[in-house]
Amino acid sequence: MDPDTEVDYDMSPYLIRYKSGRVHRLMGTRRVDAGTDAATGVTSRDIVIDVGTGLAARLHIPNDVLGTSTKLPLLVYFHGGAFAVNSAFSTQYFRFLNALVSAARAVAVSVDFSLAPEHPLPAAYDDAWAALGWAVATASCARASSGQEPWLAEHGDPARLFIAGDSTGGNIAHNVAMRAGRSGLPGGTRIEGMVLLHPYFCGKELVPSEGAEPRRSLETEERWWAFVCAGRYGIDHPFINPLAMPATEWVSLGCRRAMVTVAELDRMRDRGRRYVEALRASAWAGDEAVLYEDQGERHVFFLSRSDGSGKTKQMIAAIASFMASSNAQALLGPSVPSLGCDAKL
Repeated sequence: MDPDTEVDYDMSPYLIRYKSGRVHRLMGTRRVDAGTDAATGVTSRDIVIDVGTGLAARLHIPNDVLGTSTKLPLLVYFHGGAFAVNSAFSTQYFRFLNALVSAARAVAVSVDFSLAPEHPLPAAYDDAWAALGWAVATASCARASSGQEPWLAEHGDPARLFIAGDSTGGNIAHNVAMRAGRSGLPGGTRIEGMVLLHPYFCGKELVPSEGAEPRRSLETEERWWAFVCAGRYGIDHPFINPLAMPATEWVSLGCRRAMVTVAELDRMRDRGRRYVEALRASAWAGDEAVLYEDQGERHVFFLSRSDGSGKTKQMIAAIASFMASSNAQALLGPSVPSLGCDAKL
């Protein structure tokens, strides 16, 4: 039988890998060109961060700040897609990032990291870390110079640094924040805020929301996790199950504030809720962990409605409010009180 057509691993609806090693992605391959979005007033363009590795990103910025000296919060975003599909150039992320950047008045770096199975984990984590370091270093330049990315050098404010991601992108954001706490960022920069949108975590000890067939659910998750990390890490490794970490380990989470959103109809919702509970009860030195819940919605619903209307608009407004609150507290100093609350949208 032809190894290029004989199935080695079928993980529909995401992808199929054949015996030859060829990977056929079943979703997330459609790409939209960068440019100015008239609906949001946001302009985007694509850049290569590292020519050697091919690490790339799409930058998004409100069009009206170009040509001015305005500084904006710097948002580094990691897309979802089971570590194996989608890209920073996908239509849904183009629309969602434009809507988010418009509402939050930020300059965003949407990272196009390496995908499994061709590049198993920790490749995506390493790419995300490299992109974050590059963004911070570039935004820390006094002004754009030869070879520097001008949008970040002229308009990115590293003192107002945020990281965010949805689903597995949320997992990546968490792990990048842990690495930032342990290793530090250029110039001693600290992540002001972390936003996890319906984050993807798992573990052997199931939570109530994980379905009516817990054994089948766990088997599927273990199989997928082993596939995307090439069997390097177990299902309770801190990369995938931060709830298994001792409370003392959370001290490494290198962000000042955290926001986690969950969806009422998402089978992973209780992991997001318990993440916030664990963070609040841990040795983390941050100021605030907030939980937002999207009522009547499913996992990453906002990507299929990424025009920024309805519930998506409400969620984006909540993120923008979180970022604005962080910005105000950072500017006024640590004596400003932090308001901890949970909200249902």
